[in-house]
Amino acid sequence: MAVKIRLKRLGKIRSPHYRIVVMDARTKRDGRAIEEIGLYHPKNDPSVIRVNSERAQYWLGVGAQPTEAVVAIFKRTGDWQKFTGDTTPSGVDPQPEPRDKVAIFNAALAEADDEPASSAISKSKKTKKADADAEAAEVVASDAPAEVEAEATEEA
Repeated sequence: MAVKIRLKRLGKIRSPHYRIVVMDARTKRDGRAIEEIGLYHPKNDPSVIRVNSERAQYWLGVGAQPTEAVVAIFKRTGDWQKFTGDTTPSGVDPQPEPRDKVAIFNAALAEADDEPASSAISKSKKTKKADADAEAAEVVASDAPAEVEAEATEEA
């Protein structure tokens, strides 16, 4: 039986998740797998690649043919170099740690002096009009005493 190592697509329309699977070469892309040997989530930041190296080496050793995409993944994890006997570590990239979004948010908040630039909750139209009227009244009130003082200084 011709065996291939390929990607099995899962997920929604714009958020694909793949499983690295060992399948009969004649089965459909998302058909029944002989064995699942890894995961690949390209949309995560950073993308997630997990491969059971021991099982990948076994299937490569018994003659399973990987697709081009799987070879690229195996090169990133170092499994392809183990199989071919290549000693150059050029393709091996360590998985970066996922970014802590809460820490990034707290750092940005600290830079903004712990005060948001605008309120997170929008005001209703009625309160916006009331606030605008109140501000206009304050402006008029602050201008009026200045005019009275100016007239008093001119008379004196």
